[in-house]
Amino acid sequence: MRIGVMLRTFDEKGGVGVYSRNLVRTLIELDDTNEYELFYRCDAHLGGFPGRANVVEHVVSAPGKALWDQWAIPRACRAREVDVLLHPKFTVPLFADVPTVMVVHGADWFLPEAARFYTRRDRLYMHVFMPWYLRRASCVISVSRLTTEDFMRIFPYCRPKIETVYFGPAPHFHRVTDQERLLAVRQKYGLPDRFILTLQKIAGDERKNVRGVFDAYSRIHGSVPHKLVVGGLGCERFRDDYKLPASGWGRDVVFPGYLDQADLPAVYSLSELFLYPSNQEAFPIPLTEAMACGVPIVTSRANGLEEIAADAALLVDPRDAGEIGAAAYRVLTDSALRERLLEAAARRAPLFSWDQCARRTLEILEATAAGTSMRAAARQQV
Repeated sequence: MRIGVMLRTFDEKGGVGVYSRNLVRTLIELDDTNEYELFYRCDAHLGGFPGRANVVEHVVSAPGKALWDQWAIPRACRAREVDVLLHPKFTVPLFADVPTVMVVHGADWFLPEAARFYTRRDRLYMHVFMPWYLRRASCVISVSRLTTEDFMRIFPYCRPKIETVYFGPAPHFHRVTDQERLLAVRQKYGLPDRFILTLQKIAGDERKNVRGVFDAYSRIHGSVPHKLVVGGLGCERFRDDYKLPASGWGRDVVFPGYLDQADLPAVYSLSELFLYPSNQEAFPIPLTEAMACGVPIVTSRANGLEEIAADAALLVDPRDAGEIGAAAYRVLTDSALRERLLEAAARRAPLFSWDQCARRTLEILEATAAGTSMRAAARQQV
C-alpha cells in the first residue's frame, strides 16, 4: 500500500506541528511494509528519514494553502499512485480520486464558548468548508472523546466515520535526573532556582488564559518563594501587553523565550508545578508531557483539559483567578497532595502513547485503502 501524507503542518511549531512530526516518525518506525509518500511545502524538511527505503519525500509547490490542498496535492497523488491520503489537520482535497483520512483537533469554531477566540474570518471559513471536508473524508480521526462528541452532535452525518485516537508526548519526555543536564538547561534559559512553569503563545494568549495565570500568581507571590516562568516564542511581549509591574510579583515573572523540544523534559523536571488553566483545549499535549516528566499539575475543570488530566491534576475554574492561585499554593505547600497527584499521573501517563496512536492510525489507513482503492491490488498483479 502506498500512503500519501500532507505535511504542510511540518512548518508549524504549535500543537498540530508537534502532532504531525511525532505521528509520521512513529508510523515510519513501526511500518516497514507500506510505502510512504511525504508531501512538504518547503525543502527544509527533506532528508528527515535517511535510510528508509519505503519513504519518498517531495516538495510540492503552490501559491497558498488552499491551492496546495485542492490542486497541487491531488496532482501529486495521481503522479505517485497513492492508495490513501492522510492529512494530520482538518482539510482534505475535495476532488482527489483517492480515499482520504483527516484529523480534527477540536470543534472550537462551532462552540459559542470557544468561537470567541477566533476571528470572524476563521469562523466563517470553518462554517462554510468544514461540512465539505467532513463529507468528503473517508474517515475522520479525532484527538479526544470530547472532540468526537462535539462533531457527532454538530454534524450527525459524520457519526459512522469518526473515531477517537489519543496520542501522547514524544518518547524523550520523561523525568530528567542527570544533574549536569539540568544545570545546562537552567543556564541556557536563565531559569530560577524554584519556579512555577506555564507554556503560552502570543497568538493564543486569551484562549490559554495568560491573564488568569498572572492574576493567580500575583495573589500567591510572597507566600511562596517560587518565580513564574512563562515559556513561549515572543511571550516577553506580555510584560507590556498585560502591564506587569516592574517591582514586586512582576519582577519575578521570567520569559525565557522559545523552549526547544529537546530541552522541555529538563525544564518540566526543574519546575515544581505546571500551571495550565487554559480556557479551551481539545487535546492539551503539555498535560501529557508534564505527567510523563513527573511534575504536579493545576489545570482547568473544562473541556479536553479535564478529560486528559482526570485525577492526575488539581482542577480549577479557569475564570476564577482566586481559585487558580489557591490551587497552586496548595500543590506547592502540601507534600501529601503533591504525592497523590504524582502517583495518579504515573498511572495515567501510559494511556497516552505515540506507539498506540500510530498503530491505530495505520489500521485506519489500511482499512480505508482496502475499502475504496484498487491501485495496490493492481500493482501486486504486475
